[in-house]
Amino acid sequence: MNRRDFFRSSVVGGAAALASAGAEQATGEAARPNVIWLFGDQHRGQALGINGDPNARTPNIDALASFGVNFTGAVSGFPLCCPFRGSLLTGRYPHHVVPGHEYPLPEGQPTIAHVFREAGYRTAWFGKWHLAGFKEAEGRSALRVTTEAQRGGFETWVGYDNNNSQWDSWVHGGTGKEAFHYRLPGYETDELTNLLIRYIRERGAEARAGKARPFFAALSVQPPHDPYVAPAEFMARYNGERLELRPNVPPVRRIVETARRDLAGYYAMIENWDWNIGRIVQVLREEKLDLNTHLIIFSDHGDMHGSHGLFRKTNPYEESISIPFLIAGEKMRYSGRRTGRFPVRLNHVDIAPTTLGLCGISKPAWMQGQDLSWLRLAERQPGSEPDSAYLQCVVPTGHPDSINKAWRGVITRDGWKYVCFENVSWLMFNLNEDPYELVNLAHNPRYRAERRKLIERLKQWVADTGDRFAVPSD
Repeated sequence: MNRRDFFRSSVVGGAAALASAGAEQATGEAARPNVIWLFGDQHRGQALGINGDPNARTPNIDALASFGVNFTGAVSGFPLCCPFRGSLLTGRYPHHVVPGHEYPLPEGQPTIAHVFREAGYRTAWFGKWHLAGFKEAEGRSALRVTTEAQRGGFETWVGYDNNNSQWDSWVHGGTGKEAFHYRLPGYETDELTNLLIRYIRERGAEARAGKARPFFAALSVQPPHDPYVAPAEFMARYNGERLELRPNVPPVRRIVETARRDLAGYYAMIENWDWNIGRIVQVLREEKLDLNTHLIIFSDHGDMHGSHGLFRKTNPYEESISIPFLIAGEKMRYSGRRTGRFPVRLNHVDIAPTTLGLCGISKPAWMQGQDLSWLRLAERQPGSEPDSAYLQCVVPTGHPDSINKAWRGVITRDGWKYVCFENVSWLMFNLNEDPYELVNLAHNPRYRAERRKLIERLKQWVADTGDRFAVPSD
């Protein structure tokens, strides 16, 4: 081929490729977007590289955050698995749906899956559910079957109610002759990711066959919830003695030793989760679904790991209530997508309305949360940011090394937190100057005026959400 023929073929081929790309782009813009939830359990909001944690290795999540929106003020309004998940799926506060540990999703309660299915979407759930109401004390939940009526309206459901054993994880699904129940062949996060990847490839095949339908899928993994173990290649990268503890971990030997031991596995699990998210992103690209699929990455609550001498969750400290929350994927910023860090007080009840909003679906009247999708979609009319988020522990759980008492609280957009027991003020912090919550102002008369403002806002939250709780007057 001479030089002239080479350039002629290059121009023709390039024009054909551009035409094909343009047609594909036009089709993608006309198509309704897909959306995937990717969330772990007990992954605190501070534990990402992008959020400044010196111990965390999360390059895939960090890259997605750079191309998307990072809600640095996101919270788990009830930092416990079951209540959070009830609010996640329904957009309703825990005292209306799932008020405590091992409480079931109420029979007949509609969820986000029902709304998506009514809009013509495929829906799929993979992984931890924890809404069937099984009592672990009565037998291992992973070996019991969540009935079709208890699966929240998802078209495809492959999961378990509760497990807490990452190398011995069982999943079930289907009904009748199509029912199945089997042990995953490897580490839970890896194997559940494999199931989602297979689902994504099936959706890609449908698209190539001209039979595409938009889909909403959720991948719910148990890690980095305890026990804190990960595949050996990830565990090998973390030595607890070399990890940097948060400044609010007291220098008490048993607390420090436990925190360092647990954190080594915790960060290994987080890095493994990040690696699996990278696998999902790559498959979306291979299936040419990446530019039409929103990714929402979050967690159900955090983990104390020794801060304030506490472990696990169920308390209102930052390590317990702060969660990662990122919206990424789909189009880039040049196509009308906002990027950056937003200290918005997004709460658990806001996730379902925001997810629907990303897909152009209005939230139903029964959802109490707020649609914040406009913070990602630049073409949307800007809405109002929440002035605060409502915090709760409705039914105490008895979990050790935390707070076994009902409480209510409020955390504000301008950086104040107030929490009370019934008729008694408990905690108050100015997070702007005291992010590690070392100075409790709840009984300091110098801050009485600010405290009273916070108390009035909390009383309004109780009333607006239909809750019942005796908030103190001071």
